[in-house]
Amino acid sequence: MRQSTQTVVTSAFQAPGAVPVVGAPMAGGASTPELVAAVNEAGGMGFLAGGYASPDALASRIARTRELTGRPFGVNLFVPGPDTADRERVRAYAREIAPEMDALGAAAGEPRWSDDDYPAKLALLLEDPVPVVSFTFGAPAAVEAAALHTAGSAVMVTVTTPDEARAAAQAGADALCVQGAEAGGHQGSFDDAEERTLPLLDLLGRVREAVDLPLVAAGGIGDAAAVRKVLSHGAVAAQVGTVLLRTDESGASAAHKRALADEVFPGTAVTRAFSGRRARGLVNRFLSAHTSEAPAAYPQVHYLTGPMRAAAAKEGDTDRLHLWAGTAYRSAEECPAADVVRSLAEGADTTAPARP
Repeated sequence: MRQSTQTVVTSAFQAPGAVPVVGAPMAGGASTPELVAAVNEAGGMGFLAGGYASPDALASRIARTRELTGRPFGVNLFVPGPDTADRERVRAYAREIAPEMDALGAAAGEPRWSDDDYPAKLALLLEDPVPVVSFTFGAPAAVEAAALHTAGSAVMVTVTTPDEARAAAQAGADALCVQGAEAGGHQGSFDDAEERTLPLLDLLGRVREAVDLPLVAAGGIGDAAAVRKVLSHGAVAAQVGTVLLRTDESGASAAHKRALADEVFPGTAVTRAFSGRRARGLVNRFLSAHTSEAPAAYPQVHYLTGPMRAAAAKEGDTDRLHLWAGTAYRSAEECPAADVVRSLAEGADTTAPARP
């Protein structure tokens, strides 16, 4: 079974009509079944985000995706980390941002640790397999990867360093998503001890030297030239998220979509202010005011700020909303997702060998 699962990722980009574009799993609602299907029907491979979804909600989204597309798609899970948060620092941060909550009439959320229902969602995917299961914030245990292989699923792991790539390969990964510093949203590192600053092309080269696995490149990819560049550096496909956020099928909030095209935002920066884990987003007032004090406490801060962020999205308050975005955010357009995928794939050599 391992031999066949190793070919799932690469063969998906060599099938008739396929293009080397992956729709990133964006947790929090952006990656809808409709978005996954639109990416698929344009020849790419879409991913559902399992992060923050309940097992029942994830099962429903998988079923809906199957109704919309017959092409291979993936599901992403967050690997839970240890509960190492400094509770006093979290309480101090809660006091600091209380006025932000009050301004929106939102109560603070409970700053708790959670495994994000990881065991239950993994069990779901073993009982009801999908073509690819990817992991962020760590690699699955070797026994978990082996079980997924037995079920017929390929395993892909997000990595941000060569050491993480080697660990993922040892755990049984069939492919790696190599995430450069340009990527929007959370840095997919196995730990949050330090900011990942290595640009994507440099990281691709180092990971290629470390492991012999198919590589999917992610981070700051906004046009066809960027796709061709990562393919020329050894990737089998380019993974994109930010450029899909404004599409018709995206589940991102109206405020988030609007902000991506608003010239008032000067660029992106990495912050722990919204979730307690480093993530890249548009520089707004909340990010600027609270990045330096935000503790390393994920998912505690994620739950703490959750009600504020939900209220901000509802009210269209882009000053207090987490506006995740990669460095190519200016390339995001308001249009059907299929148009974005086809534009990204323009000029890509889909007949090239799947592995360098």
